Amino acid sequence: MTLTVHRPGELTAADRAAWTAMQSKAHLHGSPGLANPFLSPEFALAIGRCRRGVRIAVVREGGEPAAFFPFQRSAAGVGRAVGLGVSDCQGVVHRPGFTWDAQELLRSCGLAVWEFDHLAQGQAPFEAEASGTFPSPVMDVDQGYEAYLAGLRERSPKFTRTTLAKERKLGRDAGEVRYVHDERDPEALRALMAWKSAQYRRTGRSDRFAHPWITQLVHQLFHTRSEPFAGILSVLYADDKPIAAHFGLRSERVLACWFPAYDPAYSKYSPGLILHLRMAEAAAADGIAYLDLGRGQKDYKDSLKTRELLVSEGWVTRRHPVAVGHRARRAPVRALRNVVLSRPELFEPADRILKRMGQLRSRNRSK
Repeated sequence: MTLTVHRPGELTAADRAAWTAMQSKAHLHGSPGLANPFLSPEFALAIGRCRRGVRIAVVREGGEPAAFFPFQRSAAGVGRAVGLGVSDCQGVVHRPGFTWDAQELLRSCGLAVWEFDHLAQGQAPFEAEASGTFPSPVMDVDQGYEAYLAGLRERSPKFTRTTLAKERKLGRDAGEVRYVHDERDPEALRALMAWKSAQYRRTGRSDRFAHPWITQLVHQLFHTRSEPFAGILSVLYADDKPIAAHFGLRSERVLACWFPAYDPAYSKYSPGLILHLRMAEAAAADGIAYLDLGRGQKDYKDSLKTRELLVSEGWVTRRHPVAVGHRARRAPVRALRNVVLSRPELFEPADRILKRMGQLRSRNRSK
């Protein structure tokens, strides 16, 4: 067994093909989480064009690729999952039966610590160091959209009836409702990003699109097409006007939901929910097995989901001063955040305060 570490641009076409093949066969070998597009070579390469320190460890057995481990590394040896903060799935992509020693992997990659917050299920050597595990809801459409909708009607009859009625009312009030699953108009992407930025500010959250590298990353992935990876922009139109949109990533079997948003002027019609049902229908027709809604508790996710995957967060550390210092700084902040998110009596007041602060900032900007 040998391990070599490469910059993203140094990865050969043969290695990229081997990486993609491991993902496409993952569900056949009991590792469906590895099929997530956030674990694809295209995502790692895109991050590498936007951020420094991206590296890819390639493990070979008998001269053939056995595993790929993308990561970001600082000069001091602090390692992070590629795209930490925007990536919804992380870990080692490997062929069946491959195992690794977490400490040895870090040492070979020159890392004192490796931090993750959306570790894919089944990464046992890393899961042993996880500080928490969280649900990531999914919408299963592998049996077809009609089967999904029938299950939704059975689980949530009122929710389904109300959402479909709102779609009909939207058509009566605003004009013909039209859905484009893979919209290539960059103007629609700009509209989505504007809505999402406004939503972040309105709710008191940090605006991700205020970070130029995230905007650059999304634009880059929007134009990325390979077999089977693509950035997918889905748009709901009313009378030819975009009113809701979503940008996510697809692999052969998974559509990873990422940035959904809508025009608040149409909020009474729940355009985001209508959009997700249309996405499920189109994804099923496109051969997708499930839509991954991502970690994080939201009412709409609870309503749409068929089941949940599990993702973990934490640190793998070596006995190294850098690792001790990094964990000491990061652990309290993450622990506090998770306590607040997991307890309604804490989350709801904090959420109200954030929204109030967002409203105040919006008023000040408009003066």
